[in-house]
Amino acid sequence: MGLDLSRRLAVSRGDVPADLVVQGGKVLSVFTREWLEVDVAISDGHVAGLGAYEGRETLDASGRWVVPGFIDAHMHLESSKLLVDEFARLVLPFGTTAVVADPHEIANVLGTDGVHWLIDLCDEIPLDVYFMASSCVPASGFESPRRALNPGDLDALLRRRRVIGLAEMMNFPGVISGASEELAKLALARHVDGHAPGVLGRALNAYAAAGIGSDHEAYTAEEGRERLRAGMWLLIREATAARNLQALLPLLAEYGPNRIAFCTDDREPEHIAADGHINSMVRDAVAAGIPAEDALVCASLNPALWHGLQGLGAVAPGYRADLLVLPDLEGFVPDAVLKNGRPVAEFPRAEVPDWVRHTVRIGAFGPEMFRIPWAGGAARVIGVVPGQIVTDALVATPGERAGEALPDPAHDLAKIAVVERHLGTGRVGLGFVRGFGIQRGAIASSVAHDAHNVVVVGMNDASMAAAVRRLANRGGGIVVVDGAEVLAELPLPVAGLLSDAPLEEVVEQSHLLADAARELGCTLEAPFQHLSFLALSVIPSLKITDRGLVDVDRFELVGLDA
Repeated sequence: MGLDLSRRLAVSRGDVPADLVVQGGKVLSVFTREWLEVDVAISDGHVAGLGAYEGRETLDASGRWVVPGFIDAHMHLESSKLLVDEFARLVLPFGTTAVVADPHEIANVLGTDGVHWLIDLCDEIPLDVYFMASSCVPASGFESPRRALNPGDLDALLRRRRVIGLAEMMNFPGVISGASEELAKLALARHVDGHAPGVLGRALNAYAAAGIGSDHEAYTAEEGRERLRAGMWLLIREATAARNLQALLPLLAEYGPNRIAFCTDDREPEHIAADGHINSMVRDAVAAGIPAEDALVCASLNPALWHGLQGLGAVAPGYRADLLVLPDLEGFVPDAVLKNGRPVAEFPRAEVPDWVRHTVRIGAFGPEMFRIPWAGGAARVIGVVPGQIVTDALVATPGERAGEALPDPAHDLAKIAVVERHLGTGRVGLGFVRGFGIQRGAIASSVAHDAHNVVVVGMNDASMAAAVRRLANRGGGIVVVDGAEVLAELPLPVAGLLSDAPLEEVVEQSHLLADAARELGCTLEAPFQHLSFLALSVIPSLKITDRGLVDVDRFELVGLDA
């Protein structure tokens, strides 16, 4: 370090040539939000200086814009369905050079062993991956992971080099009420991400007073404004199913970028491949009238400031030389991506040990598991909200025959079930859902936030059983079936969450799944993302787990009959 720093300072002074000089571009100062017509001198992977410099190599950025690499302020690697090396290959060309990940998906399936394995994988890739220790495994007492993480588990994770704080505190009712088990977790770290959908007023005061400094769950301007006024960081999310950017951009226009950062949370691989990553949020914000400088700050400096990532998020002396050269300030797809001052080179593919596979354990399973005894009358129904992961709590009257409640395709009323898959207990939660539009068959997934039991939606019990059995036989994944016929599938053999296939194969299979779902009549734009969040018991209003229906607003299990 001493020799590197000594030489870097010599480059800064102009005494020796830089390793690389980026010349001729307009360089964004994220601190003053102005464009500087200067060279960028790079030495030992860091910016040595801005001004006029000579270098052993040069990169001509004439007529283009030089900005810091993008940082995703909050995301889940597992939602990409890719191993970390493939995820890096996907997002680096879009300009994402660092992410802050919550690994609670794999933690629910494989415990801390799985998290340590995932962290170790990141040592082999050029993308900087920082982790937050998953605070809520399970997300609530209504969910069934393989094993809950206790404060001792979290303390061990917080000692890892890449782990920088405590991940989203999803049990917001527990925090607000002062539950001792949640306060014990909060005592482990000073840096804590939040998760408080719909929380306002005094309840939000209590949540912020607990030391939780951010929230990515705001989906209205009112929610976002209250978080900023409470001194919290507003992490604006644009995921695949939860799209909050347009609703929250007025706050960025009104207040500027202070304490606002961009994140993707849960974004599907085909969504990233087609639309981009953090760069797409910058593009859409600018298209909506936000100054490019403000949007770029939310995508670079601000995530680094919130998470205390020293040396990241700026093109300035002493900062890491993670730089993007943009051809314009409209599309925000970089012509060049420099990581540590160099173009990204090839890197090895991840190796997958056998112990992270074969995690779907359900035993014998037939159509009878989905039978709902019914004496008639109205039932509680989960209402899907397109473009959001919140749901409505609806009431509808299902069909009834021979003392059994039936789905009703004419009124978009499908059956939904969550099957416990970690310990083979045979426990199944049953209910109804409206909003998918399917007319026949079933869709199922072992990606079901956050405990990741198997979730299935269908119009008949035989199709639902066939879908669940198929996932068990494949070690997890996503499947679309009609009767006994598999129309499309994406195997996810790594913890039932990740593929071990290349990106191109995963994207192709994902498109085939969407086509097959439409063949069943599905009308949702992102049906499998919506499906995966119906089991998350900490997002209002009505959800379902293997233990039954959860009224999230009242935070209690409720019966199916309304």
